[in-house]
Amino acid sequence: MIDPASTESASIPSAPASSVSFGYEDVAPEEKTQRVGAVFSNVAAKYDVMNDAMSAGMHRLWKDRFVRRVKPRAGEAILDMAGGTGDIAFRLAAAGAEVTVADINQEMLDVGIERALDRGIDGLVWSRQNAETLSYPDRLFDAYTIAFGIRNVTRIDAALAEAHRVLKFGGRFFCLEFSTTEWPGFKEAYDVYSHKIVPRLGQAIAGDGESYRYLIESIRRFPPMPEFESMIRAAGFTRTHVEPILGGLVAIHSGWKV
Repeated sequence: MIDPASTESASIPSAPASSVSFGYEDVAPEEKTQRVGAVFSNVAAKYDVMNDAMSAGMHRLWKDRFVRRVKPRAGEAILDMAGGTGDIAFRLAAAGAEVTVADINQEMLDVGIERALDRGIDGLVWSRQNAETLSYPDRLFDAYTIAFGIRNVTRIDAALAEAHRVLKFGGRFFCLEFSTTEWPGFKEAYDVYSHKIVPRLGQAIAGDGESYRYLIESIRRFPPMPEFESMIRAAGFTRTHVEPILGGLVAIHSGWKV
């Protein structure tokens, strides 16, 4: 089902003149929005295949763990932001939650809708939304999830503020995102793998090495775990928590709206 609240144009409000990161580049906010959109349009068809290849399938375990932390319950309303291909939404819906899958990129949503049809999964709402300017009213959802998407948002603080706004009192925020591992040895090996091997995998599998070069660079420019936790608190969330995985290569961030 397509959400009637979807924003077909996914309009972006005027942004300040200050620059933001696009991988290792600093660009104007509107340019980042456009370029990130192009990245995900390019990789949508092979996105899940590349996730398996890049992580040796471990992303499935991370997502299972993430959803266990969310603890979805039957009948509650959950917004899965940047969830285009449905990986998190399918897991949430299996517990009986009423899930809205939102993404700014229509190609990613199209992949998710096709996957849901192939699996016989119905009842999900699919909505084109900009995380920074959601079209939903205040206090609508019981939980907000975002997996491997927040680092691609142009204004992370605005997206966090919107997450807080659309949650009910007592609602919970969960974010799964790459960070920087603190394990000696592993950190150096992962740096070599991510910068040298991942773009080659992207070229071989998806025919687009440059998009995957950006995705790796975006991880390096993402705030460290303590800094991102502070941003979540600044958005109004309390009882914030960070759960590092593989020494912080991936982390589950959470907070509550009270």
